[in-house]
Parts: sequence; structure tokens; C-alpha cells
Amino acid sequence: MECKKEENLEFCNCSYPCEKKGLCCECIKYHRELGELPACYFDDATEKTYDRSVEKYLSSKK
Repeated sequence: MECKKEENLEFCNCSYPCEKKGLCCECIKYHRELGELPACYFDDATEKTYDRSVEKYLSSKK
């Protein structure tokens, strides 16, 4: 499968400077290994806290 990095960057809301930006498969793998969720699971305001925990995600949905 070909990565569509440029296309992915159009909707990527991650504000952290990272070499995985736009490389969704690498980003998901990285955060999954840490027990976290990637930025795209969060709204923009919550994403800017850089708290990628599942708990933060669940509390932002209340």
C-alpha cells in the first residue's frame, strides 16, 4: 500500500513537531505501543495539551 502523506497532512491536526506527521500507520503504531491515541482522536483544543491518554480521550467526550 502506498502512503498518501501529502493527502494525510490536509486533515492531520497534530501540532507536535514529529517525523511521523502525515504517516498515519507509523503514528498509530507509535502511540499504540505507548498505550495512547494519536492526535486525530482529539479535538484541536484537547490535542494541544499533548495528553494522548485514553483517559483524556474519554474525559473529553463527556
